[in-house]
Amino acid sequence: MKVEQESISQLEIDRDTTDMLIGNSFIGFLMTIFAFSGLLFFFESDSPSTFAQKFQVWMLMMAVSITRLIDAIYWRVNLAGTAYYPRPALIRFSIGLYLTASIWALYSVLFYPTMGTIELAATMVVLSAMSGGAGTVLAPNKNLVGFYSTALLVPMSLCAIFDENGSFFVLGILGLIFWFGIFTSAFRYHKFFISTVHLKAKNNKLMEQMKIERNETEKVNQLLIASNKKLDASNLNLEAEVERRTAALYRLSNKDPLTDLPNRNGFLKHLNNLLDTSRALENSLAVLFIDLDGFKQVNDSLGHKIGDIVLVEIAKRLRNYTEDNHLGRWGGDEFVAVIPYANIDTAKAVALAMRSGVTVPIIADDNQITLDATIGIAMFPAHGETALDLIQHADLTMYDQKRKQRGSVSVFNEALLSEIKQEQKLCERLRTAIENGELTVFYQPIINASTKSVSTVEALLRWKCDDDYISPTVFIPLAEKSGLMPEIGAWVLNRALIDLSHWRFSNEISISVNVSVAQLLDDNFSKVLDHALKSTQIAPEQLHLEITESVFAIDKKLVGKRVSELVERKVKISIDDFGTGYSSLSRLQSIPFDFIKIDRSFIQNTTEESDTIVRATILMAKEFGCKTIAEGIETAEHEAHLAMLGADYLQGFYFAKPMNANHFISWYNENY
Repeated sequence: MKVEQESISQLEIDRDTTDMLIGNSFIGFLMTIFAFSGLLFFFESDSPSTFAQKFQVWMLMMAVSITRLIDAIYWRVNLAGTAYYPRPALIRFSIGLYLTASIWALYSVLFYPTMGTIELAATMVVLSAMSGGAGTVLAPNKNLVGFYSTALLVPMSLCAIFDENGSFFVLGILGLIFWFGIFTSAFRYHKFFISTVHLKAKNNKLMEQMKIERNETEKVNQLLIASNKKLDASNLNLEAEVERRTAALYRLSNKDPLTDLPNRNGFLKHLNNLLDTSRALENSLAVLFIDLDGFKQVNDSLGHKIGDIVLVEIAKRLRNYTEDNHLGRWGGDEFVAVIPYANIDTAKAVALAMRSGVTVPIIADDNQITLDATIGIAMFPAHGETALDLIQHADLTMYDQKRKQRGSVSVFNEALLSEIKQEQKLCERLRTAIENGELTVFYQPIINASTKSVSTVEALLRWKCDDDYISPTVFIPLAEKSGLMPEIGAWVLNRALIDLSHWRFSNEISISVNVSVAQLLDDNFSKVLDHALKSTQIAPEQLHLEITESVFAIDKKLVGKRVSELVERKVKISIDDFGTGYSSLSRLQSIPFDFIKIDRSFIQNTTEESDTIVRATILMAKEFGCKTIAEGIETAEHEAHLAMLGADYLQGFYFAKPMNANHFISWYNENY
């Protein structure tokens, strides 16, 4: 890093910092104006004097924000993109930011005593959102981001903590925790920014050098072209010309044109030669199958041009760990390598070194790209006698390891082959499981914590293959991978609604059915749902669809659209396994839901930390106007504890284990 830091002056660092701060500030100005105006005019004040004071503070904020906006426009029109002296612009921006943060702090402290519950929560959310956004935008300057996040979050959090009523103590603590997270993240972002500035300067110098070398290369190419024309015209060396053309044909059929590595055909020829030598000398060798992690996202987001640059760079790096022609491009982002005279330890060492080389960030057209690699290893002669067998076994090992732990190295073994064959067998059996009557829906009641009555039953799929029950953790991923989940999910939905339509209990109960990501994103799911409800005459309000929290990591816009379609049908939505996946307040705000299911891990782990998470989840659920369901209730102590914490519904073995429809009817009649 020392060499990189010497490649750029402090003036350039200050200019890049100023460009980043002011260039990203326009949205911040507008958000400040809208957020401050919303807090003033959306919430009515009980006292006219209080509103008058708020209005004065608002006028001050508007004056500061508009002044800052004008200054930013001036920078955009007159300074941006030029070699200007950045200090005055940075000072003006800093003063404006300090004033803005101070006004926010003044507002939160001055008017805290007058805020109602909703206004206080809204103010804290606004301050948290503004501070969270600033944690990234202001990261180029440690002082600014530290002051801004502190001024926005700490004063109001302290007010909440030391509030005499104590109603918002937890909210205050969460505010301080959020402030600390933003504070520490901002410092990491700052280090990343400084490193990026230096890398940018170094890359610019490399680009200049590349242009010079390219011009020299172009001159050489022109000379070569002229020489070739003279050679063709004179036709003095026909034999050399034939050899050149033969070499070109060989290259086309055996070389990858992008990376200049052997292609499949060329690598297989070379590997077969090495295998012949290894057999004759009774030596071992290793075949490595290398798959890049994260390359598809590069192609999808940055385009194939950048993807090609990345592949060329990766090929160049991998060459450093192999001999000539011992590395080939198998296709796409997959590479194969052969290590002669290697044992397992040697092969692992080389694979780990290759992975380390891959993970070094790549700069491609001003884009910094970081990839990883998953590598499978097969040994000759232990794991195969032919080139195709070794490559296939290394490929299977890589694929299996990619499912378990991306960015790692694994060696082929017979157990893996047996596991893959068993998996293939289960996939084939799963395709006919419905028509063979092997699938069954079990039911587990969900109890109202207040009335102790059954409110809902969750439908849980079970598969009995021959005489063995296959765990859902095994066959559900297989169904998703093989594309069977929409069909199986539709069967479960219909079966559960049919059973519900046949039940005649003293009180009306609802049915809760899990919906996978594949189902939710399937274009036919809405039609399947409508047909199931219509054919069973079940009211949509009686159907709860459980969506796992990990669905929020997919396409937020598409998921939101599909969930909204379900809500329009008056179907209830539950967020399953809450707290273990990818959800955030912003995602929960944008997607309507009715229930949050608190994951059993927080129930089983009876620590203060888990209780804090449960309390926060229940409080958040109330703020969103939805109910909470605590899973994993296995003892009377669990029941009492979760009821005390405020959970609305309870589910677990303490009440009943999952059972088939007939047993559930008997259980209900015996207990209710």
